[in-house]
Amino acid sequence: MPCQTQTLITAHTAADSTMIGLSRLQTFLFAITCAMAVANVYFAQPLLETMAQSLGVSSGAIGVVVTATQAGYAVGLLFIVPLGDLLDRKKLIVSQLLLSAVALCAVGLAESWGVLLGAMALVGLLAVVVQVVVACTASLASPDERGAAVGTVTSGVVLGILLARFASGVVADLAGWRAVYLVSAALMVGMALLLWRTLPATAKPPAQRGYWRLLRSVFQLFLTERVLRIRGTFALLIFAAFSVLWTSMVLPLSAPPLSLSHTQIGLFGLAGVAGALAAARAGHLADRGLGNRTTGIALAVLTLSWLPIALVEHSLLAMAVGVILLDFAVQAVHVTNQSLIFAARPDAQSRLVGAYMCFYSVGSGLGAIAATYSYALFGWVGVCTLGAGISTVALVYWLWLARGCLRD
Repeated sequence: MPCQTQTLITAHTAADSTMIGLSRLQTFLFAITCAMAVANVYFAQPLLETMAQSLGVSSGAIGVVVTATQAGYAVGLLFIVPLGDLLDRKKLIVSQLLLSAVALCAVGLAESWGVLLGAMALVGLLAVVVQVVVACTASLASPDERGAAVGTVTSGVVLGILLARFASGVVADLAGWRAVYLVSAALMVGMALLLWRTLPATAKPPAQRGYWRLLRSVFQLFLTERVLRIRGTFALLIFAAFSVLWTSMVLPLSAPPLSLSHTQIGLFGLAGVAGALAAARAGHLADRGLGNRTTGIALAVLTLSWLPIALVEHSLLAMAVGVILLDFAVQAVHVTNQSLIFAARPDAQSRLVGAYMCFYSVGSGLGAIAATYSYALFGWVGVCTLGAGISTVALVYWLWLARGCLRD
């Protein structure tokens, strides 16, 4: 399998690594790569109001920026991620990072609404390098450690998502929102060069099929793998709720009477780092056969998290507690989902993660545009009602499946 040549040469003891077949350096590079790549998708969320003012767009419509990014991400999941089961993953990863740098420069230099939307769609398209890396991680790990391995690398993804908001807020306060994307472009080039020098050359995966046959097999997975459909539905709902919060949160925080700066708004991303700490643990629970129970508990926490979130205008501390609970719940379900679908078809890691993340992308995109319009029409109460409603649907769906004796 690709990515194994070098890492399997190095002998490990249990003290050296918690994951069979992955060195600590390899794991660290995978986590950092995922953090940097996924951050590109989320930089915009605390900057939406500033972007709207800069380009003369209404605050009700600016959520389309997030939707365009997620639309590009969905296309990449279908047409790029499956290539991980066909091509040299090292070349695929490095190529995506370099092309991401080009797209980020286009965002930073955009002077019109149309150019910005197109460039953001390209940023989303190329950010799916995250899923190529996650699939590679899953293919390297042994079955009894796969959940823990995916959870560890996913922790990098979570940190990237949460710290992206803080980092973009700080840079925007210092140099404007365009500088956020130009700085990220430089970092992507640097990471591409580092991976090119440190990752081993990999052989092509053993998939004996052409590209179009590979794409057809992705759609077949939707039809044949029940666990993919179930876990994908959970992903769509939890990330719709996640996007409802993070897309619209900047609006009440930046408006009077709170009037917080970009940096202060970004600090709420740090509050959600607890979600990253939950990720690896959720993977361990899935490895022990407790994935379904973990899902139910997390969905209950997700639904309850909207109560303190609704108090943002009265207590920023309550808001911070709600953010911690929401991110904890979403990431616990997300890691559990991935652990279970990877276990279902170990021979199709890249295609499985591409298919699964399509649900994530659809949910995130719909949540983003619904959140900004809900805020424009009904204020923060409308946003919280929307988020709580979506979370409740996910919990009811889990209860319905559990009543039918759903097995993980």
